[in-house]
Amino acid sequence: MRLNRFLAAAGISSRRGADELIAGGRVTVNGKPCRDFHFQPAPTDYVKVDGKLVHQRTPVYILLNKPAGFVCTRRDPNTTDTIYDLLPPKFSSLAYVGRLDAQSEGLLLLTNDGDFAQCLTHPRFKIEKEYEVVLDRATTSDLAQKLLHGVVLDGKHARAKRVQQISPTRLRMVLEQGINRQVRRMLECFGFHAKKLTRVRMGNLRLQDLPRGKWRHLSAQEVRVIPSKTISPARRRSLRVEQRDSSTSARNDDESR
Repeated sequence: MRLNRFLAAAGISSRRGADELIAGGRVTVNGKPCRDFHFQPAPTDYVKVDGKLVHQRTPVYILLNKPAGFVCTRRDPNTTDTIYDLLPPKFSSLAYVGRLDAQSEGLLLLTNDGDFAQCLTHPRFKIEKEYEVVLDRATTSDLAQKLLHGVVLDGKHARAKRVQQISPTRLRMVLEQGINRQVRRMLECFGFHAKKLTRVRMGNLRLQDLPRGKWRHLSAQEVRVIPSKTISPARRRSLRVEQRDSSTSARNDDESR
């Protein structure tokens, strides 16, 4: 992991900000100024910024079953219910991955690992998102084909990768794109409205039987499935240590709320 990325992962600044710190001679490694942008700190190196030791943050990965009515934001003057109200205060700095609109519910990830978040949201990784939709009326025989063919939204060709009809008013849709409110807007283009929209899967991560409004830590196995080139070996080692007691930690946090 290069020095700028090391500093960004520790929460010191963005990567660009870290470059400025390095160029300004404010970063030292083992007591000596380091202006080498390609330098990769080893676990035994002591990295300081302005004389203060930099500690790597332990990566945290949370899966939340978001209820309808909660907004994906830390503060919103128009609402009192945010997703962070559902979590212990110690998770208030985590970033959500792939937002859900206020009336949508289901699987929502939160993390302090920017590489992990980018892997799940960047278009080039083509991570599948699966949704269950309850329509306002019975579907037509050609709706699934129309959703697969797609429409233009925000200047982009928005389409479903797979569509399965569960009942006359229920669909399961799989997307690889991340266009704002894509499922709802695609359905509206064909005269339908989503009465209920639930995300049940993102990549290999599934909602399963997690109760609405509850959360859990991801297991080390779940995180390891994410392409290895986006998560450094050091973070994977830290993850294994943290996840040993994740089940106990989740229960304790839940009991303390």
